[in-house]
Amino acid sequence: MDFYIDQTLYTGAPENLSSRLPKEIRTYELLDSLHVPYSRLDHDATATIECCMDVEKILGIHICKNLFLCNAQKTKFYMLMMPGNKKFKTKNLSKQINSARLSFAGDEFMEEFLDITPGSVSVLGLANDKENHVQLLIDQDVLKDEYIGCHPCINTSSLKIKTADLLEKILPAVHHEYILVDLPWEE
Repeated sequence: MDFYIDQTLYTGAPENLSSRLPKEIRTYELLDSLHVPYSRLDHDATATIECCMDVEKILGIHICKNLFLCNAQKTKFYMLMMPGNKKFKTKNLSKQINSARLSFAGDEFMEEFLDITPGSVSVLGLANDKENHVQLLIDQDVLKDEYIGCHPCINTSSLKIKTADLLEKILPAVHHEYILVDLPWEE
């Protein structure tokens, strides 16, 4: 299957928003209102890690893996940001946040709380979580990079944003704090 990437690196929101979804437009409006500069790359929906690697090369960043998790009772929800090339094991995270039996949360919760669909999980979706149902967890290795890569709530574009802007501007504006976690590198 061919994966199309528009090789143009854009600054800011698309000029023509007519074919863009409201949740994507809201994301650009949020970033612009906070005066957060960003680069944008448009592409086909990212379906594989290989596609993400091509996007990473053009943006000059590491794309974060964003996992939407919950406890066994489905009463606590988490978004985990971690390096895309790091393996995830629930036991390593469960101990750190005192939550037994973490698993992937259902798509219905992702849509209800974050207004995003599978494949589009993004820290920027927290802007849609007005009632703070989702706790953000950030692996410490993510904070080592000057920039993060994420989707604007849809997986047909990828953004390059300064990590400091995420922590100092975006998260306070969307009323979400994060818990720093330390996940080990495993083979």
